[in-house]
Amino acid sequence: MNAATSNLVISLGAMQVARKINFDDPQVLMYVRIAYVAVQAFVLGTYYYTSAKIKQKNDQTVLKYVEPSNPMSKEPGNLVVTTNRDYDLGEVSKLLRGVYIGLAMMAFLHGYLHYTQPLFMQALLGLKNLYDAKPVAIWVLGKAAEGDLKRPFKAGGMFGAAAEPLTDKAAIEEAEKRIGKKEE
Repeated sequence: MNAATSNLVISLGAMQVARKINFDDPQVLMYVRIAYVAVQAFVLGTYYYTSAKIKQKNDQTVLKYVEPSNPMSKEPGNLVVTTNRDYDLGEVSKLLRGVYIGLAMMAFLHGYLHYTQPLFMQALLGLKNLYDAKPVAIWVLGKAAEGDLKRPFKAGGMFGAAAEPLTDKAAIEEAEKRIGKKEE
């Protein structure tokens, strides 16, 4: 089961559990708020720690791949030449951006519209997203960068239909011919 599908399953389960919680009780609401803030602080701290570990290791191994092209466009994908360090830092940056967007949405949903169930659900999904984060698996949990964790990471769609980056030698050489060879 990929991350998007498991997020959907957890969301549906969390909604059923959230229905049983009495959010009208001020003490229960305060505990849910504290849990949400604690989870978000833990997630942000873990991502910043991951970023620091990446910078400390400074892995300058060259990484070449061809980005997947837009399915609506007939243009081929772009050649990307980067290092493992820069690639991983970019991925952590995307994860951080996702947390900040989630915080802004929650500030609107809970602070302005006074919805309470999303606080509970986002506390659970924050931990699950942290567990699914590939840079965290490599740099914090110490897993080897192979299989699903091999760079460039595959971005699975809801039903696994997302286009994957091309890393085979033929695709890279074809992209280099098309745009001119990039120096390593």
